[in-house]
Parts: sequence; C-alpha cells; structure tokens
Amino acid sequence: MTRREATRIMAGTAASLLVAPSLPAQAKVSLLQRAIPSSGEMLPVIGLGTSRVFNSAPSAAEREPLEQVVATLVKMGGKIVDTSPMYGQAETVSGEIAAKLKLHDKLFLATKVWTTGKAEGIQQMERSLELLGKKPLDLIQVHNLIDWETQLATLQEWKKQGRIRYTGITHSTTGRQDDVARVLEKERVDFVQINYSLMEREAEERVLPVAKERGVAVIVNRPFGQGDLFGRVRGKPLPEWAGEIDCKSWAQFFLKWIVAHPVVTCAIPATSKPHHMEDNLQAGLGRLPDEKMRRRMVEAMSAF
Repeated sequence: MTRREATRIMAGTAASLLVAPSLPAQAKVSLLQRAIPSSGEMLPVIGLGTSRVFNSAPSAAEREPLEQVVATLVKMGGKIVDTSPMYGQAETVSGEIAAKLKLHDKLFLATKVWTTGKAEGIQQMERSLELLGKKPLDLIQVHNLIDWETQLATLQEWKKQGRIRYTGITHSTTGRQDDVARVLEKERVDFVQINYSLMEREAEERVLPVAKERGVAVIVNRPFGQGDLFGRVRGKPLPEWAGEIDCKSWAQFFLKWIVAHPVVTCAIPATSKPHHMEDNLQAGLGRLPDEKMRRRMVEAMSAF
C-alpha cells in the first residue's frame, strides 16, 4: 500500500473533529517513548517539524488544517513541535495554535537561535519566547552551529535561570556532521538535531555514536529526505514482509527504520496535512525492526 492509498483511507478521520479527531483503534495504544538522557524525561518518538509547512496560513480557512495537525499530534500521544526563526512565520503560527487549542501544557516546544552576536541572539530568543508563549520554553537549539560558542553560552545561562529547560545544537548539512560531533565532544548539551534517513545514513558514522557516549538526545529532521524517498518508491507496493513490523505505509516504513535506532529520541517529519500526521504517528506504534530487518530495509531501498 502506498502512502497515498493509506492516507486516503484515513483522510476523513483527523479532519472530522478539530480538538479530538476520530482515530483508528490501533491509535489507542501508547506511542513508543524514549528518555532524554540528561533528565530521564520521556518523549514520544514521533513529533512534528514546521519548516516550510507552517510558514503561511494567514486566513482562518488556511490555518484550520494546521490546527488539526497539532490536535492530531496531541490526541495520538505526540508532544514535540520543532520550529525556528529561520522558518518565516512558523513560530508565530505554532504559538498561536498552541494558545487557541490550549495545548501549551501538552506540547514540548522547541525552537532555535539563528544569528550572530550575543545581543542579537538574546533579542531573537526573547522574541521566540514571546511568539511561542511558553515559559519556560522546553528547548532552544543553536541552528546550523551559527556562532555556536556565543549562543550556547547564553543558552546555558538561560537554562540555569530556568528560562529554558534544555539546550541543543543542530545542523541540516550532512557534510557538517563531523563539526557537530566535535561540538558534542567538547560541550555539554541536552539535544542534537541532524539529518538521518534511509537516504542519509552518515550520522551513523560519528554523530550517533558520540551522542550515545555523551548522553545527548537525538532529534532527526528530514526523515523523508525532503520527500525524495517518496519519489523513489512512487507506484511501488510495500514489501509483503513490512507487515512483520506493523507497517502499513511507506511513511511508516521510513520512520520505523529511523526510530528503531536506539540512540534516536524523536523524528520530526513536517506536514500540513492531518491525515499525514496520523499516518506518521502510527510509526510509533507496534513492532519496530531489529538490526537484521533494518539491513533488509536498506537493501530494499537500494533496489529502487
């Protein structure tokens, strides 16, 4: 079954009710959770990214599907919403939706600092706190390691002051993962966010081992390779053996492969469609592939 076929079946469910969408029976089972190593706090393994998809929606009609996405996330047991000042209006939209649906207490809100200079960083982060409307904010990450020493020093101070709960670093360029690993070896942070997917497996070489050694939670962005994975399997059926890991769509196939890695804390696929959010979240239900099955999944993708 392709993602399109699977999500067509589910399309009416999340859209039926905004705050409490109708869900399939399987969704009543709790999502798999992983502990944040630095605190032991548990987080669901599937969250929500907002890059591109939340940078719009000025009208009520355009905003409604995004509200349904966030409502579905929470209804099915998800928590993490990741955003950034780099994503245009995404912080504004995320904060307003959380306030409208009264979900601040149920969400783990993460954003980033993306500028140079101490004063500029503080100004940007103050703005993020205002837009997201949650104090303390759960997580701020130094985006793409921009002026990371300066910004991370401020983040560590804010954490001590109780203004944020966790600190982190990110990079969205695969070629910079060695730099990410070196920062993790040098500094104490709670989270690292990197690319990792069936198309981009470089994180296995250094970042994931260092994160494990240093006790750093791992957030995975671009789990679908910016959609390229779906292009590779378009028109192709899921392998019959995908049922052995309770997998019903290609999205779940890609996500289960990621979150089966024991060092991964959460994957954050971005979407503006409630039925895709529901499909994604079901990757955190049921069985996950073991190492033998993960290798088989890699081999299957290599054939396309």
